[in-house]
Amino acid sequence: MKKKVIIIGAVGGGATTASQIRKLDSEIEIILLEKTSYLSYGACGMPYYLGDVIKDRESLFAATPEKLHTKKNIDVRMHHEAMKIDRDKKSLLVRDHDKNQDYEEAYDYLVIATGASPFIPDIPGLDKIPAFHLRTVEDMDRIKQFVETSNPKVCTIIGGGYIGVEMSENFTHLGMKVNLVERSEHVISVIDEETAIKLQEHITDQGVNLYTKDGLKEVLPECTLKLDSGETFQSDFILLSVGVKPNNLLAKEAGLSTGESGGVVSNEFMQTDDPSIYAVGDVVESIDFIDGSPKQVPLAWPAHRQAYIIARHLSGNPVPFKGMLGTAIAKVFDLSIASTGLGEKELNEKGYSYKTSVHKGKSHAGYYPGAHDVYVRVHFCPDTGKIFGGNVVGGEGIDKQIDVLATAIYGGLTITDLQELETCYAPPFSSPKGLLNMIGYKGAGLMEKK
Repeated sequence: MKKKVIIIGAVGGGATTASQIRKLDSEIEIILLEKTSYLSYGACGMPYYLGDVIKDRESLFAATPEKLHTKKNIDVRMHHEAMKIDRDKKSLLVRDHDKNQDYEEAYDYLVIATGASPFIPDIPGLDKIPAFHLRTVEDMDRIKQFVETSNPKVCTIIGGGYIGVEMSENFTHLGMKVNLVERSEHVISVIDEETAIKLQEHITDQGVNLYTKDGLKEVLPECTLKLDSGETFQSDFILLSVGVKPNNLLAKEAGLSTGESGGVVSNEFMQTDDPSIYAVGDVVESIDFIDGSPKQVPLAWPAHRQAYIIARHLSGNPVPFKGMLGTAIAKVFDLSIASTGLGEKELNEKGYSYKTSVHKGKSHAGYYPGAHDVYVRVHFCPDTGKIFGGNVVGGEGIDKQIDVLATAIYGGLTITDLQELETCYAPPFSSPKGLLNMIGYKGAGLMEKK
């Protein structure tokens, strides 16, 4: 008898899961539910559409319901919202918003891909100023319309994570004066302070007013913002970028376990407490690759990998999900900043003993024109040399350095093994001893001194 899988949510993780299942199984019935008007879009490209770098809005969309149906035989149901899971009956209560009616749909397998929602802080007076967040296409369109119709001169971004710093660049490019407010010690709290300081200096050099160790206390009349420090200034609008929370209500009401992060707990095959129900993407609390501890990372790579893991498991040829490093990168004006694995803050919180190999060099041979400074920090175990993680900031080739480092961690290489990496060299691209080679040599020296 033909099996049926229902996937709840059709953005990154959900749509990818549907496509991966179809690649491996031509017979299984696939129903893809999406409560909004949009599916399978590149959310990571939205800041650049708002900054007018990406001109064509439609280029953000990877697929349409019609394409998924005709090319992959996937039953896509837009404006359909999952309301309740009945695990005993293996049935899902679905609301068809177009017809304003509910119906039940039986399943053999269920995939929860409900994503995450922006965290909205409780700030007095927030209703006194135009305030936005950036998570969905609808959010993006609202911001775009406001910018084009109101012609704002001053924007204030609350939250200096990856989206916050990317939007500081894009709003600046639109000619706005940008204030960036971050409650932590520095922007992008997952990276080391020394790395972040180099980025912060660059951000302020571009004219952004940066406020760290500060937060938005209240919004006063006439669009005046008051920070915790007492500083006040006016702003035409606010972009709230203070993190996300997993959309776990459906799972919790079905009695499925959630972790400390709020993410739905899953095993190495992305199964929840109920072996017939899987979870994928931003709604999931999975595991850290370094130490196996719970980890919830709302990024594209984990969602796409998890989608493949689910498809393989459903097709009867399972492979386990080995965990995630949280590898990420952002372009911020003329610099890029990237990280992978555990940074100093997390290592200290977990009580790790570690050393840090640091190197500042050039992106390619210094005598060849156009070389940029690159700053690299890599953390490792002083006894075994196991690499815990690292971060890089600079003007060129940052993705190359962090990708090689992430590959080294996944491959089980030690800090001293980095000396032996035979990376390509020509003056326009690198140096005879690459930046990570130098990290390896310096790391070996630190191990010898312990």
